[in-house]
Amino acid sequence: MTDMIAKERRILVAVDEGEESLYALTWCLNNVITQNSKDTLILLYAKPPRYVYTALDGTGYLFSSDIMTTMEKYNNDVADRVIEKAHNICKEQNTDVKVETRVENGDPRNVICQMVEKLRIDVLVMGNHGHRWIKRAFFGSVSHHCAQNVKCPVLIVKKPKSTK
Repeated sequence: MTDMIAKERRILVAVDEGEESLYALTWCLNNVITQNSKDTLILLYAKPPRYVYTALDGTGYLFSSDIMTTMEKYNNDVADRVIEKAHNICKEQNTDVKVETRVENGDPRNVICQMVEKLRIDVLVMGNHGHRWIKRAFFGSVSHHCAQNVKCPVLIVKKPKSTK
């Protein structure tokens, strides 16, 4: 009888400021990652695109470089906090899984799909914000877009509604 050799899996978890993505990360750690596995967990935060106003925006205001610098610093701070919180969740779960972090700039739909391909991801795990159909119609669903466009299995984890 031959021994089963566990293949190293590359699992990408898309994280953002919402509770849903952190719930998906916790679910992944509890249900996808196995003890003593050779898995690599990649935490990805996609910084939304920065809108640059190079001319008057109709209100008579022009964003100064100081304001743009402050906005960029704020976006970097948000990304750092999200990644730190996600990394701490991994530590709290006491798993021996190897954890890598990535922060990329751009529309989350495109960034996630590009990183899945570039990093040769085996499984993509995402939270679901559970937006109503009208909001999805206007803004689109990141998880739906990724599920339709990546070439690996996608686990979309829906956070249960809390009972109060």
